[in-house]
Amino acid sequence: MATPMSAAQFAAVLKAEGVTVVEVDDWEHHNRNHKGPWGPVHGVMIHHTVTKGSARTVAICRDGYTSLPGPLCHGVITKDGRVHLVGYGRANHAGSGDGDVLQAVIAERALPADNEADTDGNRHFYGFECENLGDGLDPWPERQLEAIEQVSAAICRHHGWKEESVIGHLEWQPGKVDPRGFTMASMRARIHDRLAPTTTYTVRAGDTLWSIAASKLGDGNRWREIADLNSLKDPDAITPGQTLKLPKK
Repeated sequence: MATPMSAAQFAAVLKAEGVTVVEVDDWEHHNRNHKGPWGPVHGVMIHHTVTKGSARTVAICRDGYTSLPGPLCHGVITKDGRVHLVGYGRANHAGSGDGDVLQAVIAERALPADNEADTDGNRHFYGFECENLGDGLDPWPERQLEAIEQVSAAICRHHGWKEESVIGHLEWQPGKVDPRGFTMASMRARIHDRLAPTTTYTVRAGDTLWSIAASKLGDGNRWREIADLNSLKDPDAITPGQTLKLPKK
């Protein structure tokens, strides 16, 4: 059980994980709190949108439909890996789902089959909609998958949760298939690795990412992993005294 972060904390936590955040309009105050409680929160839920086009997808997720008013999530993860914050608080993303699944998420254990819709998920989950047609054919760019991993790990890290606290809509509500195109087991494995403790290295004069990877990881070719882990856009732009996180050896 956890108290939801404030909107400012939420944005800060995502940015600290290296997420590229786009703040949309009055997202901090755009919610459905008048329809029911928000919190305690127990996990993160991942969806796909069945839409094409980033601008259109963000607009739909912010505004919703006549039959389902927005916000439809807290963040929209577009194919370019950016996370568009469209609302904060109670959002129309999870709907009613299986209470046994919620108990498994709280206990961070294997999920049972979702065969009931008896529990309010909008109250208890942070929600992210991901731009994808959901037909099993539309590709998931690596930068988008990485962003899903990042936002999930960031929230888990803040609340002290493990990767079992991250589920897909298809694991929550009977009849749902999202996200389609990757498995939640594979995503939870990525989140597990991101949450694993890392070692650090302080850059010295003359160091390069190649030399650091060679001396500390035993393989200079792993310099790209160091760059990715530290969100280094220019791998040559490291300076003496800088602290770098290192991946597992």
